[in-house]
Amino acid sequence: MTEEEIRIDKWLWAVRVFKTRSLASQACRSGKVRINGMVVKPSRDIRCGDVIQISLGSLNKTVEVKAILHNRISAKEVSTYLIDRTPVEEYERQMIIAEMKQEIRPKGKGRPTKRERRDIDRLKDSF
Repeated sequence: MTEEEIRIDKWLWAVRVFKTRSLASQACRSGKVRINGMVVKPSRDIRCGDVIQISLGSLNKTVEVKAILHNRISAKEVSTYLIDRTPVEEYERQMIIAEMKQEIRPKGKGRPTKRERRDIDRLKDSF
């Protein structure tokens, strides 16, 4: 490994795509991370210019490696190390899904009954 290469799981953790390195490794092992269109293992080295596709739940995030780093950085500095190529439609879709999962209950109505809770859960799962 040269100075211009780093493991994919370590880089994803360092640029704050995943909260822990073990979560990044687990995502790689389960096939949720692709580099230039190929599913990779956590030990795969990346270089500047590689395009990484990450499946985070229902969000399909695409980023390009701008620079290599070995230590975790602050959230403000993330943009110096990656270029977010995720289409705006993906983020809009995520916001719509989040809004659909919120429930609005009239004031003074009280807590939902067991039957109402089941109906609410069934409705949320359909989205």
